[in-house]
Amino acid sequence: MIYPLIRELLFCFPPEDVHYFSMNMLKTGCSIGSVKSLLKNNFSFSGDELQKEVFGLSFQNPVGLGAGFDKNALYLNELEVLGFGFVEIGTVTPKPQPGNDKPRLFRLPADKALINRMGFNNDGVSVIKSRLVDWNSTFNIQHSKLIVGGNIGKNKITPNEDAWKDYVICFDELFDCVDYFVVNVSSPNTPGLRELQEKDSLKKILSELQNRNHANANQKPLLLKIAPDLTREQLDDIVDLSFEIQLSGLVAANTTVSRAQLQTPNSKLQTIGAGGLSGKPVRERSTEIVQYLAEQTKNKIPIIASGGIFTGEDASEKINAGASLVQVWTGFVYEGPSIVKNICKHLTL
Repeated sequence: MIYPLIRELLFCFPPEDVHYFSMNMLKTGCSIGSVKSLLKNNFSFSGDELQKEVFGLSFQNPVGLGAGFDKNALYLNELEVLGFGFVEIGTVTPKPQPGNDKPRLFRLPADKALINRMGFNNDGVSVIKSRLVDWNSTFNIQHSKLIVGGNIGKNKITPNEDAWKDYVICFDELFDCVDYFVVNVSSPNTPGLRELQEKDSLKKILSELQNRNHANANQKPLLLKIAPDLTREQLDDIVDLSFEIQLSGLVAANTTVSRAQLQTPNSKLQTIGAGGLSGKPVRERSTEIVQYLAEQTKNKIPIIASGGIFTGEDASEKINAGASLVQVWTGFVYEGPSIVKNICKHLTL
């Protein structure tokens, strides 16, 4: 159990700096064949009972990494070494953008949580597409089985009435490079973005994407990521729209703007300011949403559960509530590189 000691040291430094330092160290290690093999042997866990077929794709295991961690598709090889069954890159926007001013990522150790207001910082769809093309060519050589999802969004400067155009650009550019798409209209860190969750706005975006999807011989699964702060009526609208547009799945849920029942002192929260909260505090709400969506859709629309998953028990809770797959993010930060192996081992018990 060496990671808690390493985490204590890493938590002495700014979160965003630590993120890139850690992943670049992992990348360096994976460039050495013997080290890569050692890491893979230590952190991967496989088994026929873990394999899942969801929305027409074959997953080696049901544990994925949520969008926002590998925004620019820089670490796919390294994340596969750590055992992830799938990785969602992005959120990708048509034009590159720097995101919000730093600091914009904050730890809440007392709550095992994070607050972020990154603001869709990414290299833009053209650069990310090029990176994915390179990775896919390597993928064919190495016979990688990692499933890659493309989480797409709009640029901050794009007005909401034109938002659908940004989603179409990203969809078209990444179509041949990713295995499935997730439409992100639920981040709290792009001004006005969550307004696109209203039924009419959402219908416009999803209809345009699905029309283009249906024009292709090999259609890609199209999913929608929703916020945990939606009302029951808004969730019902999502369900209705999911059937109408024939969505392949839902991702529940994104970060929350709520600060209810946190252990972190309010003074610290005030200093941090705005942003989306993730981690343990959203576990219960996320599970409630998964269960409600599963019931309302009669389990006819697969759900990827995200929110507060740290352990195998957390993952089982989501799956028992109706999820087909799970995603970690904040749990990865707090639990370390063994998180996928630990969850997969638990799921095989």
